[in-house]
Amino acid sequence: MQGIDRRQFLKVAGLGGLVFASGLARGADTTSAQDEFFFVQLSDTHWGFRGAPNPDAAGTLPKAIAAVNALDPQPDFIVFTGDLTHTTDDPAERRKRMAQFRDLIGGLRTRQIRLMPGEHDASLDNGEAFKEFFGATHYSFDHKGVHFIALDNVSDPKGAIGDEQLQWLKSDLATQKPQARIVVLTHRPLFPLYPQWDWATKDGERAIAALMPHQNVTVFYGHIHQEHHFKTAHIEHHAARSLIFPQPAPGSVPKRAPVAWDPAHPYRGLGFRQIEAERDEYKLSELPVLKV
Repeated sequence: MQGIDRRQFLKVAGLGGLVFASGLARGADTTSAQDEFFFVQLSDTHWGFRGAPNPDAAGTLPKAIAAVNALDPQPDFIVFTGDLTHTTDDPAERRKRMAQFRDLIGGLRTRQIRLMPGEHDASLDNGEAFKEFFGATHYSFDHKGVHFIALDNVSDPKGAIGDEQLQWLKSDLATQKPQARIVVLTHRPLFPLYPQWDWATKDGERAIAALMPHQNVTVFYGHIHQEHHFKTAHIEHHAARSLIFPQPAPGSVPKRAPVAWDPAHPYRGLGFRQIEAERDEYKLSELPVLKV
């Protein structure tokens, strides 16, 4: 993929599919070929969900795993941005679903897997079961010159990040130069996309304010079960599709409800998209990975 306009690539790649991460920064065309990489974002698998509108609820995650395993080359890592499992009031069932999810993703060829909770995983027990199975709910790491920050805006049942984690975020960002390439991974949108449907983070504006001094920031999130793209000043926000059912566009209907299953196009609106780049003509084409 050398020679491709990476910023143009990002415009179509940040969809919950293949993300060409070495092109996330403005002026990143100086990145050397050996530093180029991509990762796969998957979101909202809701393992344990049953019934309408997805009669193949137990099949879409295995299909996605098979599709990712078929990628060549394999991604550097895979990130699941929350709602790994579907909510349940039964603590034993919650742990059973997390164990099943853990075993399923153990079949991924790519061994570097990053996880974070969604409100279905964490809001009923402040993330305790998630931490038992998968570790910390917020963290940061570096990969080939890009600084990644995973934020937890779901363990608090009110949908806030919280003072303690926001202070941690500020301390983490203090280690990064203003021009550093930063990727934020989270479940809920940090900006108030549609608070009436819980499509917001209570104190998300404080996280955005902390990120604002940094020139090259991109946020990838889930939760809304559809593609969505937004900018707060220079910070770009990209939502991923769900692997269980799509949701309607923000405010497009009086009441939020899953989009009905279409037997003629059973996976429409689900999964992720692969981006194919043709080097010589600088063309980008979008290829559905799950058949639609």
